[in-house]
Amino acid sequence: MVYVLGSHTLRQRRHPAAAIAWVVSLVLLPYVALPLYLLFGTRKLVHTRTALAHPAAVTGQGALPWPQQLAQSMSLAPAASFHGFRLHDDGRAALAALHELIDGAEHSLELCTYVLGRDAVADALCEKLERKARAGVKVRLMVDGAGNLLAGRHDLRALRAAGVETVVFVPPLRSPRRGRFNLRNHRKVAIADGAWLWCGGRNLTAQYFGGGPGLPAWRDLSFDARGALAERARECFESDWAFANQQPHQRAPREVDAAHGGMAQLFPSGPDQGDDTIYSLLLTAFFKAETRIVIATPYFVPDAALLMALVLATRRNVRVELLLPARSNHWTADLARPRALRDLTQAGATVWLVPEMIHAKAVVVDDTLALVGSANVDARSLFLNFELMVAFYGRAEIARIASWIEQQAAGARRHVARRPSFMRDLAEGLVLWLGFQV
Repeated sequence: MVYVLGSHTLRQRRHPAAAIAWVVSLVLLPYVALPLYLLFGTRKLVHTRTALAHPAAVTGQGALPWPQQLAQSMSLAPAASFHGFRLHDDGRAALAALHELIDGAEHSLELCTYVLGRDAVADALCEKLERKARAGVKVRLMVDGAGNLLAGRHDLRALRAAGVETVVFVPPLRSPRRGRFNLRNHRKVAIADGAWLWCGGRNLTAQYFGGGPGLPAWRDLSFDARGALAERARECFESDWAFANQQPHQRAPREVDAAHGGMAQLFPSGPDQGDDTIYSLLLTAFFKAETRIVIATPYFVPDAALLMALVLATRRNVRVELLLPARSNHWTADLARPRALRDLTQAGATVWLVPEMIHAKAVVVDDTLALVGSANVDARSLFLNFELMVAFYGRAEIARIASWIEQQAAGARRHVARRPSFMRDLAEGLVLWLGFQV
């Protein structure tokens, strides 16, 4: 078993530190590591050699910008057109846009969330879904198993009674099959009629839309847009839905859309992708950056390669700015991040600490690329979770996203790195070593 699982963990295309940790644990503590590996060990459900190639990878489409070339090489769907792009300045605008999308659905409505809260905001959304289902709209709701547990296990029976199709993505303690216990769907999307997309980092609970009794509002980022981009998101949802229901699913190849408005591209990442797509995109973008890299993320625990790419970008006079919460809701992430922040600030990067909790996930590189979605800059998001980032290629959208990040930096204080004590340095290293699977 040690030999078989040791070989398996190397085939999983793991981060080197994680692979070494698993192999050493299997050898030294087999009776502990073996059951843990069976529960948590699977990282990839598909492999690059078996991934479906999209037509754009076979039928040449001329010279594509490098992000689209990279996506093509990883068998991702081509860029799609969109129109009516709206970036939500705050939670109220985001909630109004989500209500508008739900109310506007005529045939189908799909929602995927990590957390479905037990509060007034979530209850109002569920009531809207129930009304839509009773009116004959096909409504499907997917909630992550771990996220649902964190929220106190939202009761989905009323939704099902109204005709809403629901599924819990890998329920904890009930689906440890084939090592998938540790796989979480962190994607957040809502799609109406395959033509209108709402997406970002917001979970469906009050804290992400303005707060509530005992719940301070978090700063977060989301957007909505119409067009072929929404159909791409629905294809991603269909794949997740099939996996959650333990059904086979074949990805449909898609042609490149003609440009009607802006162009954007979905970068799904996780066990359903042969490559670590978002990680590969970020690493390439940081090495290619010429003028600026601006990042907003609640948790910043990059691996050595990402950190080195950012440090080298700073040293070649690229403006690197990082926006973080002064104190996040995960103390382990806060304890692990100072090592990377010390390296960055020493190289000349600027780190801004926002007084409130900021949960937004956005990256802007030059005037070439802007990413908005669900992925954090940490190992769990980049190597384990089902995540989704949307890459915008238009200058107007890139400028709008960059402006939003700059607005959030108003009132933030600049981080000043300090040399850690011996015990602090030891604690940081321990959390970094153990935190990959957390």
